[in-house]
Order: sequence, then structure tokens, then C-alpha cells
Amino acid sequence: MRIDLSGRTAVVTGSSQGIGLAIATGLAAAGAAVVLTGRDPARLEDAAAGIDGEVRTVAGDVTTDEGTAALLAAVPDADVLVNNLGVFGARPALEITDDEWRRYFETNVLTAVRLTRAWLPGMRERGWGRVQYIASDSAVAIPAEMVHYGVTKTALLAVSRGFAKEAAGSGVTVNSVIAGPTHTGGVEDFVYSLVGRDVPWEEAQRTFMREHRPASLLQRLIEPEEIANMCVYLASPLASATTGGALRVDGGYVDAILP
Repeated sequence: MRIDLSGRTAVVTGSSQGIGLAIATGLAAAGAAVVLTGRDPARLEDAAAGIDGEVRTVAGDVTTDEGTAALLAAVPDADVLVNNLGVFGARPALEITDDEWRRYFETNVLTAVRLTRAWLPGMRERGWGRVQYIASDSAVAIPAEMVHYGVTKTALLAVSRGFAKEAAGSGVTVNSVIAGPTHTGGVEDFVYSLVGRDVPWEEAQRTFMREHRPASLLQRLIEPEEIANMCVYLASPLASATTGGALRVDGGYVDAILP
């Protein structure tokens, strides 16, 4: 398959590292003009320097009105929106405060809703667009150690389906991507927090998968580029008949035929 996104502008939130950076890199390789977003200007510039293609950065906190306004002013129209920004962390369910619940919803859900609301109308008017939400296996198999994270990712599945209905018949597709346990810097810290730092990484990873994610058929962490491959496909004209879906790149972790 040849994927050509030349002439398209793609925005990836939370894209200075990890899955977001891998998605942005893949979209740029397919010819899209990519916009990286994040709070740290220096980290964004370092990320952009490693991408071969047309790329620019917009620094700011899009969980705030000011940060969102700055991004929309810098990028009035987008053809592809990948809502990747998210926070996660382990916390006993009974110890999660109201403020923490609000922070997770604001970051993981409401930011994606606001940006979709801003750019989807223009996509519909032009008759083409792609909106994606990076969800998680935790949306379907809620993890006991981070219920608040799982619930926000469940919400994204509903948000995605709802906006897909809003875009019906317009040439715009809206989908969510259910990412499985993925190898990023943040996940390394998470793994070590659960299994301890006194063992080599490969052993820590195997212990984590065996003890905390035993349902994985892949039996290893997924690499960010493997998530990105699905996102680049969904952003392309080749995925024109795929909308309202929850596409799994979870290594077979979710033990169900459908999400």
C-alpha cells in the first residue's frame, strides 16, 4: 500500500515523545505537514529535529483555554487530528481524589473534545478529514491500579463514536485506536514502580507482562511505531470506509472479539 498525505495538515497532541512522536513521524513520512504540540518548547524542537519532513511546533498547555486558543490561532484549519495527549499513573481506587479525577478528565477527554469541536466543522465543509482518539486496552479491561485512567479511555470510545455520527456522510472519518501496553519512557517508569528497579529492563518487562498483563497474546510491550502504523493508515484515503470504529493495536490483550 502507498499512503500519500501530501497537502494535508496533521496535528498530533502530546507529540514531543512516545506514541505521539511516533505517530507524527509516520504522518510526516507519508507527506503530511505535521504540527507537534506540547508544553516544553525545547523538547518539541528536539523532537521536530528528528523528523524527516515538513514539521512545525506549537508550545502550550492545551488543557487550558489559553493554550487551546494559541494552538487554534497558529493552526486555524487541520485535515488530520490525532488526540494523543493523556496522563496515567497507578493509584489505589479509594485514594483517587476529586481533583485527580477532574485532572484526568480534563486532560484525557475534554481536551480532545474541544479540539474536535474546533476543527471538525472545517473538515466537514471541505468534505475530507480524519479525527482519531488514542484510547487504550484499559478502556475495555479497567485496570485495578488506575481506574481513573481506564474510565477516561472508556469515555474516549464514546466520544469517538458520537463525533463519528456528527460527521456522518461528510467525507470525514472519526475513529479511536485501542493501544495495548506500549514501550515508552513513561511506561518504563510505570513498570518499575510496580516490579521494582533492582532488575534489568528486559526482566522487568517480562515480569510486568506476566504479573500485570497476563492476557497479552504478544507477551511483550508494543513499540510506539506499531501504534503509529495504524494511525497513519486511518489518516489516509485508503481508510475512507472506516469510521465510528475502535481499532485495536493491543497485542491481543483484550480477550474479546469486539471492543
